Amino acid sequence: MEVLITGGTGFVGAHLIRRLLARGHRVRSLDKNPGLFDAELSAAGATLLSGSVTDAAMVDRAVAGCELVYHLASPFGDILQPDSVYWDIEVNGTRNVLQASEKHRVRRVVHCSTQGVHGIITDPPGDEESPLAPRDYYCYSKVEGEQVCREFIEKGMDVVVVRPTSVYGPGDIRGWLKLYRMVAHGWFLMIGNGRTLNHPVYVENLVDLFELVGASPVAKGRVYLAGDDEPVTLTALVRGVAAAVGSQVRIVRFPWYGIAWFGATTVEVISKAVGIKPPVFRRRLSWFKTNRAFRIDRAKQELGYQPRVPLNEGLARTASWYKKAGYLTAVGHLMTLLV
Repeated sequence: MEVLITGGTGFVGAHLIRRLLARGHRVRSLDKNPGLFDAELSAAGATLLSGSVTDAAMVDRAVAGCELVYHLASPFGDILQPDSVYWDIEVNGTRNVLQASEKHRVRRVVHCSTQGVHGIITDPPGDEESPLAPRDYYCYSKVEGEQVCREFIEKGMDVVVVRPTSVYGPGDIRGWLKLYRMVAHGWFLMIGNGRTLNHPVYVENLVDLFELVGASPVAKGRVYLAGDDEPVTLTALVRGVAAAVGSQVRIVRFPWYGIAWFGATTVEVISKAVGIKPPVFRRRLSWFKTNRAFRIDRAKQELGYQPRVPLNEGLARTASWYKKAGYLTAVGHLMTLLV
């Protein structure tokens, strides 16, 4: 089978390419940015096309001849983009992918959204029917991208939407790397009480679900949350990472009222300590207070999805990769000074 993955050289895309190649499929990727594993993926037989989903003509050429399309392209990362960039990729880019797929009679398109479309889950756990309440423009653009999918679904096109929870694993150098680095350094600054819920999904578990939704007839037109079996409190997550990296971590708690009292100065100091630019750090503060906990019953019951890699094993595999790749270096003296 010929498969296209937009955003295929990114963290999740690279794992999906490896899996599909191992299954004997012919895989091509469309991505405007080089990835960590491009040489490996090319050597394994993947065709890596350089281009953006915002280029309709390029998308058309990439889709032609494919039976299955995974639309993973996204501007998510540590660098905040203008709102227009999120809209161009998540909305206009999604429309380009679906129009090309419709033209070339692609059997199925799997669209990757995010748990963030649900915002804060006030009465956890949530599910696919929980209200859509995005809290930033990136998540808002994801909601609008899903709306584009619904337009094509209503016309009879075979589209499936997947909403991953917090994805982590080997190859992730954006989301969870800073968490691992802080814990490996021996300190973790916890803003709030640490009881906020996070819902991880190990990248190989997510790829399992991508495979299932790519093949199952019952998935047509459906939306699936992709997570591991259980959410975890932030305190438990930090302790789990500490065990994975072999750190006797000390959790230093900073109350929310401290952020409010000291204001911008506090944000500047803490953001420097953890190595994140202040505008992004302000956005990441939501990690400490946004409950994200979901039921994944729909994927289990309809598709037979079962997360194979438990949290502790996933954390250990990720720690091992970070160590071998040389990413677990000290975060600098600012953290110690702050403590």
